[in-house]
Amino acid sequence: KPATDNYEKGEVLKTHEAIESLDKSFATLQIKLAPPGSSQKMKNSDATGAVSTLAGIDSPRKKTFMVIGINTAFSSRRRRDSIRETWMPQAGEKLVRLEREKGIIIRFIIGHSATSDSILDRAIDSEDAQHKDFLRLEHVEGYHELSAKTKTYICTAVANWDAEFYVKVDDDVHVNLGGFAISNLAALLGLHRSKPMAYIGCMKSGPVLSKKSVKYHEPEYWKFGEEGNKYFRHATGQIYAISKDLASYIAANQHILHKYANEDVSLGSWFIGLEVQHLNIKSMCCGTPPDSVLEMHGADCELKAKAGNACAASFDWSCSGICRSVEKIKIVHQRCGEGDDVVW
Repeated sequence: KPATDNYEKGEVLKTHEAIESLDKSFATLQIKLAPPGSSQKMKNSDATGAVSTLAGIDSPRKKTFMVIGINTAFSSRRRRDSIRETWMPQAGEKLVRLEREKGIIIRFIIGHSATSDSILDRAIDSEDAQHKDFLRLEHVEGYHELSAKTKTYICTAVANWDAEFYVKVDDDVHVNLGGFAISNLAALLGLHRSKPMAYIGCMKSGPVLSKKSVKYHEPEYWKFGEEGNKYFRHATGQIYAISKDLASYIAANQHILHKYANEDVSLGSWFIGLEVQHLNIKSMCCGTPPDSVLEMHGADCELKAKAGNACAASFDWSCSGICRSVEKIKIVHQRCGEGDDVVW
């Protein structure tokens, strides 16, 4: 019995030492994430006026429910405006109120151009000064750099906010933020807040494409076995959420996480070998209304909205987002939205 007690005490001591080591590692990581002179480059234009650059990380991170990063590009101003006019609360005080009352942070995430202080960067600075809804990343924008951008977004968000969930969504996807229906985003994530290592989204396992001439070509296709094999299960890239512990894991190991050609595959690969809970949530990938007004009556997201169970996210699989989203997202919002006042 004494030998057993000593063994158990030893195991408890090892556990405490491991926790202390992790705490120290994360504190070191926070410091490393604040490169000299980064305060001007990494402003996220926090609407509350709080210090929220990586250089100001010595301030306590603000606790919140979820951080939503909307992936966007320099050329997507019209897409951003269409989101501001539909599902993303605006008019200045509403975005602040959403953070204060609901613990929901929403930012468009974008890096910088390859040329320092270019006209593209100045355009984003001007837009940010007007709307105060950007999170600027220390990242060079480029289509083939989406995996790196996702990793940088998660690390930057973790450094700025102590959130229960970190969400990434594309700028051509419609989102229902809150409300009482369990299928809406805030309520849906709330159901899983007690689950550790939660990886939430619409899980898929598409083919590994080896031909260079096709979209989504995977240069490292040979790593996945014989030609014609499929990827491991992972959340589709239009929208997904990860819990705090997974986001912290990415931040702590960012320099050794491998990046594949496709961003959603990269994220899924980072969790292989961990005790991750893959939660396949179909209300995060509802179909959007087709173009024909006559056909809209049978649209997936519209039927669910009429039944009082509005989807968390909606898009068209054939377009990897809402087709012609600038023109169409308003229609989707009218037909498939939860209602502008539901989130409050």
